Amino acid sequence: MPRVLILATDGFEQSELTGPRDALNQAGIETVIASPKAGEIKGWQHTNWGDTVKVDKTLDQVEEEDFDGLLLPGGQMNPDVLRMEEKAIELIRDFIDAGKPVAAICHAPWLLAEADVVDGRTVTSWPSIRTDLLNAGADVVDEEVVVDGNLITSRKPDDIPAFSKAMIAAVNESATATAA
Repeated sequence: MPRVLILATDGFEQSELTGPRDALNQAGIETVIASPKAGEIKGWQHTNWGDTVKVDKTLDQVEEEDFDGLLLPGGQMNPDVLRMEEKAIELIRDFIDAGKPVAAICHAPWLLAEADVVDGRTVTSWPSIRTDLLNAGADVVDEEVVVDGNLITSRKPDDIPAFSKAMIAAVNESATATAA
């Protein structure tokens, strides 16, 4: 069964974690949530705190080779905190270097800029971080979902269906290639 690692911490945009996670699970892909802290992390829903989700493993308990893809949910707080976690940035680089799918939505491409993996790549994001992505060398477009090699990006919660579909296809392709 293919496996996807989800990196998140308190302040993740609730729909951007649960929507893709549920779509991946329904497609027969196992998901594992990793965070800097054990226990539970609290989501953000629109303008207030949302639900909590269980953390399966801490960042120091996960490695790229154990997964077929990486999901980075957005929300303003979540990626801003995670980009200060060296292990999170290292994991992103490891997935990119391994050619495995990395899917980032909304504000999560901040993490891609921090990991220095967007130079020369075409991406999309929430409008407020597009300048950061341009400054990191990315070609930024305003599209529902953008697939550039193993990098998948989307702009906002409305894009979750297309984002999830692109990620499921990429993860299945990656898992098939790894098994061959």
